[in-house]
Amino acid sequence: MTLGDVVALLREGIFELFVVVTPVLAGTIVVGLIISILQAATSIQEQTLTFVPKLITILGLIALLGGWMISRCVEYTRRLFLLIPGLG
Repeated sequence: MTLGDVVALLREGIFELFVVVTPVLAGTIVVGLIISILQAATSIQEQTLTFVPKLITILGLIALLGGWMISRCVEYTRRLFLLIPGLG
């Protein structure tokens, strides 16, 4: 296995990580932005007001997209395991 192969595997792994995590992060950012706008408009500066909706969003998105996330990770892991015999 050459250095180029290792770099390609690492690049593919990082890309898979970004693809799997992006929906949860995007949802959390959107909810956080909406809550921040509401806090600025109403002058309510309660910390739990931002934390609880973000937590609910994260849990909801993981429940909704968890199967897809797991299948992406499993498929990447299978591809890695299939490369093992060619390393020797």
